[in-house]
Amino acid sequence: MPTGPKGQRRPADVIGNAVRVMRIATGEEADDVQENTRVSVASQGGKARAEKLSAKRKAEIATSAARARWQTRVAPSEKEDS
Repeated sequence: MPTGPKGQRRPADVIGNAVRVMRIATGEEADDVQENTRVSVASQGGKARAEKLSAKRKAEIATSAARARWQTRVAPSEKEDS
């Protein structure tokens, strides 16, 4: 059997894949993809970065983000006129 990008087993043909999806949907077979792993690994980086940053640096980042979010944007048609 071929393997997917995360190492899970997959049927080689379309009909075999359809049967596998049906078995997973009816509960006859367990789905071997672990979605929660990706989410938990991704959140570890943000937590580690937040712990390393000082309160002053966090405030600077937040201020910069707020300015970027709320700045007045010029519409594409107005840019061409000026």
